[in-house]
Amino acid sequence: MQVLSESIDGVAVIRLNRPEVMNAFGGTMRQDLLAALEHAARDNTIRCLVITGVGDAFCAGGDIVNMAELQANNDVGEIKQRIVLAARIVQMLRELPKPVIAAVNGAAAGAGINLALACDIRYASERAKFAESFVKIGLVPDWGGHYLLTQLVGTGRAMDLIMTGDRIDADEALRLGIVNRIYPHETMLEEVIERARALAAGPASALAAIKRGVYLGATGSLAETLEYEKAAQCIAFLSADAREGVRAFIEKRAPKFGREQ
Repeated sequence: MQVLSESIDGVAVIRLNRPEVMNAFGGTMRQDLLAALEHAARDNTIRCLVITGVGDAFCAGGDIVNMAELQANNDVGEIKQRIVLAARIVQMLRELPKPVIAAVNGAAAGAGINLALACDIRYASERAKFAESFVKIGLVPDWGGHYLLTQLVGTGRAMDLIMTGDRIDADEALRLGIVNRIYPHETMLEEVIERARALAAGPASALAAIKRGVYLGATGSLAETLEYEKAAQCIAFLSADAREGVRAFIEKRAPKFGREQ
C-alpha cells in the first residue's frame, strides 16, 4: 500500500508510504491518498486527521524519473490527470469539516510542501526541510502552491521561495509562519498525535465552523466574515456541545463534548 491509514482515539493517521523514494508521488499514491481522505470524511468516529510520511521524509514531490519518460513521449495528458487529482485532494483538505494536521517529519519539497500547506496546521520535526523546488527543473508549482504559500507568507516572500526554489530549514519555516511548531525529531509524531487527540476531543461542529471562518477571514471581506460569524454563532449557541461547555464551566469541570458533525 502506498498510503497507510489507522485510527487512534478519533484521529486518522495517514502515512505516505514510498520511503524508498522519499515518499515522492508515483504509482497509485495520489489515488490512495484521496481514498484515505474520503474514508476519513465519511467516518464520524474520526474527528481529526494527521498526514505524515514513512521513513525519513514527508514527501519529496513528484517522481522525476517518470516525468522524464512522459516528456520523451510528449505526454502531457497524464500530467493533466495528475494535476486534476492533486487539485481534488487540496480542495478536499480545505473543505473537510475536520482539523487536518501535517506532521512534517523530513523533506517536504515540490508537491510535498504544498500538500503540507493545504493542511490546516503544520508541525515539523527539527530535521524538516522545505522547498518549492519546481523551478529547479523548469516547472511551476501545482497542488495549489501559488495560492497556499502566498496566503501564508505574502507575495514578496512567496516570489522569493518559488522563483529560487531555495531550501529552508524548520527554524526558517517557523519564522515565516509556514509551520506552527517544531518538535524534537524522535518524539515529533507522538507529540503531534497527542495534540490531534486534544482536537478530536473538542466540539466537532464548532471546530468545523472555525475552520470555515478562518479561511473566509483569509480570503473574504470583513462584512462577509461578520455575517458568517452571526450565522455560525447562532447555530453553535444552541448546540449540545455549547450547552455542555457552558455547564462544565459553571460546574468547574472539564467538558465532555459529544459526537456532533
